[in-house]
Amino acid sequence: MPNPQNETQLYQIALSLIPKIGPATYRNIIAYSGSASSFFNLPAGKASKIPRIGAKLAEIVKNKNQYLREAEEILNNCHKKNIRVLTLQDPDFPSRLKALEDSPLVLFIKGNAALNPARAIGIVGTRQASEYGKNITRKIIEDLIPYQPTIISGLAYGIDIEAHKAALQYDLPTIGILGSSVDNIYPSIHKNTAMSMLENGGLLSEFQPGSEMHPGNFPKRNRIISGLSDALIVVEAAKKGGALITAEIAYSYNKEVFAVPGNLQSIYSEGCNNLIRSMKASIFTGVKDLEEALSWSKENPLESRETKIQSWESFPIEEQQILGLLQQKKEMEIDQLSLQLEMSISILASKLLGLEFEGIIKSLPGKKYRLIL
Repeated sequence: MPNPQNETQLYQIALSLIPKIGPATYRNIIAYSGSASSFFNLPAGKASKIPRIGAKLAEIVKNKNQYLREAEEILNNCHKKNIRVLTLQDPDFPSRLKALEDSPLVLFIKGNAALNPARAIGIVGTRQASEYGKNITRKIIEDLIPYQPTIISGLAYGIDIEAHKAALQYDLPTIGILGSSVDNIYPSIHKNTAMSMLENGGLLSEFQPGSEMHPGNFPKRNRIISGLSDALIVVEAAKKGGALITAEIAYSYNKEVFAVPGNLQSIYSEGCNNLIRSMKASIFTGVKDLEEALSWSKENPLESRETKIQSWESFPIEEQQILGLLQQKKEMEIDQLSLQLEMSISILASKLLGLEFEGIIKSLPGKKYRLIL
């Protein structure tokens, strides 16, 4: 087999192709083996001792050449189609996703999207959007201009495509999270908009180029929309549908979820009204709600973030890493921090306590932490 230009990434992709390897198992493998390539070269007996692996999965690893060939084909195909590939271990992999227990292991990206923006807002809703819903979507994005967030949505009919188009109109970066591969725009009618998004944003998918599209892809992609967003706004939604699935996932991730209240007689307001009634979403009355919930200001978010990071330079590197993660999110659980930083709970707890004594972070109920700065 030819030597690939990026052997490290080749082995990481091959590891992701093995059935039943999710983020937790992947991290265990890397922690135990040191790297994906080292894991593939472990004797089966040693591999079976890695937590979450077992004898059966270790046996599968004997077929490593099969996975390496497939990984090489994926990388070659992506190179031909100008598709960027990121694995969970790549430094540019979205930090908002790394902390999730169900994070994708590999992402495929087209365009110039910054995947770790200072601010990111998800906007979703029904495919059967009303004029009211479309107008509200455009108004939300127009009002977001001073805050300069990246707009995240799913390129679907209705509210999603309206959000992307409005972001393009108002020159805000926007990322479309696809339930198809990035070389197969779905729905195809949105291809022109998708191509326009590449210059100041892009398209992202966890499904490899050339792969078949399945209905189950779309609920999976919804977790990426939720995971990449600091807050999620549901503009219109029926009693059931993808927008509500996305909202439920965002709620489970402890993200800020907002729902636009609607006409009690409209079936496409029922989902939003139910989210508000069940207290899984806050009522959205304007971007001031986001400003308060996310502690935003209208100052340049990149300058504000840089100033804060500079003030942390005197801290040891591990504390800087903790603060950097908390900067990305409103709050995080200690388990999420531990997974992201690959730091034991006991050591992490000690460092969090020290930062709390310094008055830099605050502990919250449920073993959560947030920045005070």
